[in-house]
Amino acid sequence: MPGVAASVERVPGSRIRELADIAMGMDGVYRLYFGESNLPTPDYIKQAAVRAMQDGFTFYTENAGLPSLRRAIAESYRRLHAVELDPRSEIIVTASGVQALNLGIRCALDPGDEGIAMTPAWPNGSCSIMMASAAVRQIPHPLRGTRYTIDFDALEAAVTPRTRLLLYTSPSNPLGWVATEEEQRKLLDFARRHGLWLMADEVYDRLYYSGEKLGDPVPSILRMATRDDAVMVVHSFSKSYCMTGWRVGWLVARRDLAKKATQLNEFVVSHAPTIAQKAGEIALAEGEGELIRMLEQLRVNRGICLDALSGIPGVTLPTPDGAFYLFPRIEGLEDSFDFCKRLLLETRVGLAPGVAFGAGGEGSIRICYAAEPSILEPAMERFTKFLRAGR
Repeated sequence: MPGVAASVERVPGSRIRELADIAMGMDGVYRLYFGESNLPTPDYIKQAAVRAMQDGFTFYTENAGLPSLRRAIAESYRRLHAVELDPRSEIIVTASGVQALNLGIRCALDPGDEGIAMTPAWPNGSCSIMMASAAVRQIPHPLRGTRYTIDFDALEAAVTPRTRLLLYTSPSNPLGWVATEEEQRKLLDFARRHGLWLMADEVYDRLYYSGEKLGDPVPSILRMATRDDAVMVVHSFSKSYCMTGWRVGWLVARRDLAKKATQLNEFVVSHAPTIAQKAGEIALAEGEGELIRMLEQLRVNRGICLDALSGIPGVTLPTPDGAFYLFPRIEGLEDSFDFCKRLLLETRVGLAPGVAFGAGGEGSIRICYAAEPSILEPAMERFTKFLRAGR
């Protein structure tokens, strides 16, 4: 009997999903394990989708996405980052950010190649490298003082003749870490020296609390890169516009890779959903007010969680600059999945285990604070009581 491909068997399952499957069979759970806001998609976006259906946007689009949406994305980079992109040759609309991640990695790696992933990180990046029949080397972000940093010595040591890609995430899921401009410059120089593709997951770039004003994005690596650099940027409408279920994102890439990624889209999904693409246009055009209001609430939520965890013995928690996660490190914790499972069963609080985020993640847990205070406050009360009891 034929079996499942060995290359697929080597790809691990999601430990976040494993825990969530337990929680979904329970009532009354405070669900803080998934990486999404519990806010519904704003009405102005939903109404845009209704209009799109009524206007007949129910047919195939170009593999790279609607030209109007690609122009809108290019305009957002010009407005927010002073970066000029060619919407016809450097932007590919995808069916979600994870599809953009997978598509870009598939275009960069051959079987037997190696990719470096900076972790702790959303596991889909490392798993996409493995799905390309390549090997992944995970390099943890070290915690130095009150901030996560990049271990450039470890990156240098990880490069082999088969290395083709370096993947990092800023703002980070799960750390909330944001790369400084100096760190970005050093990453770009590292990739240039070693002849690597540099892939930046910038899905959370609008969820940033340390800019000159709320709403300023995290500076994109595209501000530093030339259009001839081997650089890719993954993005999505999911987080900034509460559109996780709509499954629409994009990939920015050098023209040669973008051309091939556009061709491959035909054989993967054909294109992102047409109606969702039209809704994305309106999100970019009209979403600033809703985005700022969400950021104001997220900043309050972050404070609720930080205050609840401050002063608890054995808990180390750097203040995150971006995204909507906390990643407290718990002294003596050796099995974060078991810890989160016991927390769930005993208190009905669902958090994500640090082990799910790769090297450097064990010993920590992830809290998604993109929920209203009426959920966060009792969840944190139960969680901190569980911690103080030494469970």
